[in-house]
Amino acid sequence: MEILSREAAMRKLQRMAYEIAETNPDEHEIVLAGIKENGVILAHILMEFLKPVFKGEIKMIEIDINKKLPQQAQLHCGVEPVSFDDKVIIIVDDVANSGKTLSYALKPFLNYYPSKIQMLVLVERSHKRFPVTPDFKGLSIATALSEKIVVDTRDGEITGAHLEA
Repeated sequence: MEILSREAAMRKLQRMAYEIAETNPDEHEIVLAGIKENGVILAHILMEFLKPVFKGEIKMIEIDINKKLPQQAQLHCGVEPVSFDDKVIIIVDDVANSGKTLSYALKPFLNYYPSKIQMLVLVERSHKRFPVTPDFKGLSIATALSEKIVVDTRDGEITGAHLEA
């Protein structure tokens, strides 16, 4: 069952870009930290929506979380060494299920002193097992524990989201 079309997902990401700019008006730099795979795609799209509305610098990094060893999350920042001190970090993922992935995504940033860490998801479910609540969410949906939400992508673009039983 489709819960978001491509157009609806893009509208939600654009709205969240405005929310980010409004929530961080005096910040000079935002770091979008996309969780591989879909979180990175969402972060790239979000970056494009943020450019015209956020006056500071916007950087993009990737968080790689090994599902078997999630406590060893790694940051991929490109060739330059990056400090996250005094910066706004926004962790981006496609779906928040239990909060586990978002919790582990925080770990690499605990070695720094960011001005704030915020979380953004396109779809939030209501089955929290970890005390993590996204600051920005495109859609909140109540689902059965047996159901799964999938954000569909193709060639670096969102094509929609659907619910699987």
